Amino acid sequence: MTVKNFTDLLAEFRAWMAEAEKSEPNDPTAMALATADKDGQPSVRMVLLKAADERGFVFYTNFGSQKGQELLENPKAALCFHWKSLRRQIRVQGTVEKVTDAEADAYFNSRPRDSRIGAWASQQSRPMEGRFKLEAEVAKYAAKYALGDIPRPDYWSGFRILPERMEFWRDRPFRLHERRHYEKTDSGWTESILFP
Repeated sequence: MTVKNFTDLLAEFRAWMAEAEKSEPNDPTAMALATADKDGQPSVRMVLLKAADERGFVFYTNFGSQKGQELLENPKAALCFHWKSLRRQIRVQGTVEKVTDAEADAYFNSRPRDSRIGAWASQQSRPMEGRFKLEAEVAKYAAKYALGDIPRPDYWSGFRILPERMEFWRDRPFRLHERRHYEKTDSGWTESILFP
C-alpha cells in the first residue's frame, strides 16, 4: 500500500481527461453525479465538469433543482467519468461545498448569452404546464436583459466535490479489469489494488 498526495491523483486525472478530449466524440467532461436526499433516497444524472484543481471537481446548477436541493440538504456526492472509447472510468466520492460567488460569477459570465437567459427562465426540476411557458419566460428575460450585462441569479451557482475516495478503472481482457482505489487519510492518500 503506497501513500500519494492529491496532486499526483489530479495529474493522472488530467492525463486521462486529455486523452478523452481527443477520442470521445461527445462531451468528454460528462460525469454521472449521484446525490441522495435527507432520507437517503439516491438519484443520479449526467452533468458537465467545469473545473478540476487541487480543491476538487466543480459543476454548476440551479439550487432549486433536485440535485441542488439534495446537495444543500445532504452535502455528499459521488461522480463517475466513463470514457467508452478509452475503456476507462474514474469514480470520485466526497463531501460537497458551494463555490465562491466570485467563481460562480466568472463562470456564469463566460457562458453564451442565451444560456444565461435560460438560467433566469428555467425553474429547473419543477413541473411545467407546457413548452410555451418556458418559451414565454425566455422571451420575458431576453427583453429584460436586452442590453448590457446579465447578472447571475442568486439561486444559480456551483458545487465543488472535495474528494475523499477515488478509483481509476481500466478495462482488461476477460473482465480481469485493473482497479486502483485511493482513500484520503490524515497522512495522505493510500492506494489499494482491488479485485475486478
